[in-house]
Order: sequence, then C-alpha cells, then structure tokens
Amino acid sequence: MGGCMLGKAVRVWSLVLLFIFLLAACSAFIVGGQFSTGRRALLMGDPETAVRYFSVVAERDPNYVSVIENYPESIWTYLGRAQYESKRYQEARKSLERALAMNRDDSMAKLYLGLTLMRMGDVSEGVREVEAGMKGLYDWIEYMNRTGPFAFWDPAREIRKQIDQDLAAIASKDFKPEQRIADAEWVGKKFEEELDKVRDDERRHFERKNDRSAFYSLELDYFLI
Repeated sequence: MGGCMLGKAVRVWSLVLLFIFLLAACSAFIVGGQFSTGRRALLMGDPETAVRYFSVVAERDPNYVSVIENYPESIWTYLGRAQYESKRYQEARKSLERALAMNRDDSMAKLYLGLTLMRMGDVSEGVREVEAGMKGLYDWIEYMNRTGPFAFWDPAREIRKQIDQDLAAIASKDFKPEQRIADAEWVGKKFEEELDKVRDDERRHFERKNDRSAFYSLELDYFLI
C-alpha cells in the first residue's frame, strides 16, 4: 500500500515538473519571438515599435541577454537604444545604466549611453562613454578576427576606419559634437548590422564546405565501385 502511494506521488511530481518545464520553454519561446520582432523593427528604423516589444521582454525576463556571433547584449541595452532612437533620453539613460550595471563591458551600452548624455547636454561625460564604447567595439572586431578560423568581421574595415577617425578627433579635442554624434550613431548601426552579416557569411561558408565534402564523398564512392 505504501509503495503504491509512493509511486503515485512520484508520478504526480513528475507531471508537475514536466508542466513547469514546458511552461518555462513556452515562455522562453514567446520572449525570444518578441525580442526578434523588436530587433527587426529597430534595424528597419522603427524604434517606437521596438520600444514596445523590448519593454515586454524586459518586464517578462529582465535578465534576458541576446547573443549573436558570441556578442552579448542585454535587453536593457536594446531597450535603451530604441528609447534613444525615439528621443526618450531620460528613459534611455536609465535603461543603459541598468545594462551596464549587469555587464560593465557592454560596449554598445557605453556607446549609446554616451550618445544619450551628449543629447542631454553632458558632452564631456558623453564623449568619454562614446570613446570607451568605440574602443570596446574595435577591440571586439580585432579579437574575433584574430582568434576565429576566418576573418568575417568588418572585412573592408569600414567600421574600424570610422572608429580610428573618431578616436583621433576626440584625442585632438578639436571636434564638433554634432559630427561625433552622427559618427557614433553610424558605428552603432553598422556594428549591429555586422552581427547579421557575419552570421550569414559563416552559414554560407559552412554550406559550401558541406557541399564540397558531399561532392568529394560522391567522387570517392564512384572510384570505389
């Protein structure tokens, strides 16, 4: 009798745990879909829509982190960027500061926090954050190309050339804030686009590699017949 009751209890708890697992998986799937829709809107120049979707993700999972080609960005970074693009600078500052509280090495958060501060009138502190963000993005591209099997990142050096020019201008102390803002916005947008380009280039590379492997396998089979 006791063994029967124990068996029933085990089955009930197994069903409960399965339900919890499925619920968590479903929630993660929904959050991931909302994030993807928000990111797509941001890339397409629709920050208001991006803010709506990112806000829902941040509410459901405040620790959500997107990792594309090994580059991590928290939901607060994306939300802050969308708020910045929507000219909601006070909200953007809070979101980006929260992103940096989670990960002090988030270069995109530093870049956009700097842009936000410059838009709010704190040019000196804003420039320091923009400079730190640009250096971090530059170092990331260099690191990935140096350590990866192929140099997929920024192959024409467009992003790095622009960063070099801006860092030189910042160091010279002779620059127009409006131009630095425009350049930093360009760098942020191009880096985000580069994440997708690298992912697509890697996929095409491995597809070609698999096609060649299949071709050589067919040739070998032919000669062995």
